[in-house]
Amino acid sequence: MTDMGCAVSRDLPEYRFSGRVIAIANQKGGVGKTTTAINLATALAAIGRKVMIIDLDPQGNASTGFGIDRKARARTIYDVLTGNASLSEVSVDAGIPGLSVVPSSIDLSGAELELVSAERRSYRLREAIYGGAVQQAADADYILIDCPPSLSLLTLNAMVAADSVLVPLQCEFFALEGLSLLMKTIERVRAAFNPQLAIRGVVLTMFDKRNNLSQQVEADVRGYLANKVYKTVIPRNVRVSEAPSYGKPALLYDHKCVGSQAYIDLAKEVLRQERHSLKAA
Repeated sequence: MTDMGCAVSRDLPEYRFSGRVIAIANQKGGVGKTTTAINLATALAAIGRKVMIIDLDPQGNASTGFGIDRKARARTIYDVLTGNASLSEVSVDAGIPGLSVVPSSIDLSGAELELVSAERRSYRLREAIYGGAVQQAADADYILIDCPPSLSLLTLNAMVAADSVLVPLQCEFFALEGLSLLMKTIERVRAAFNPQLAIRGVVLTMFDKRNNLSQQVEADVRGYLANKVYKTVIPRNVRVSEAPSYGKPALLYDHKCVGSQAYIDLAKEVLRQERHSLKAA
């Protein structure tokens, strides 16, 4: 990962945002990361929380999943990272009460090259959230960051900005191997950039209860991480897979399907986790 050797910054701006920032990350593609970001954000908003989702993937799939046409993305997270706009200036209404989206575009793929010699390149997103004119971000209870499927400067920016990392993990043979690599990366980011970064939890995705492998992976992951694994599992579900092609979260496309219900359960579990953390503090 780029820029890992830098020391923790001592001159961050005075922070005003008081919500939670969660990076949804996995360096492996196809694990349900963007689907989890879209539907968890929607479920949290449905429960009454104010949510901002930041699409930090150059593919822009989270933006597409909320029906934001590519032609309508005049300004995106690229403009924020390059210092040409604030989050509130580029965020758009997702058409869901309490939910806004900071969209992405293919321009973001060039951001790493443009920022390679820039000062504080690893802190660009953190400073966009916590400093400057960020009234919309300041009003959010949760900011969810949909990371690209790689351990890049973009992912580093997300982890430096985040309080915690939520890891979608597909129930497949190499799941634990990929998880081990991600855990090491999180430890390195914590040591070098963001001492407060924690693993919020692992959510098992694409679970097939008829498949012995899914059950074995679940047993292995729970044995390895214990209470860091959410009780809620996200099943394989056709309706969840269809929803993005209609530019809708699954919860709007078919709120009664088992996939939608699973994401509602996950949102409730995230909120319970938050309450327990506050009581323990």
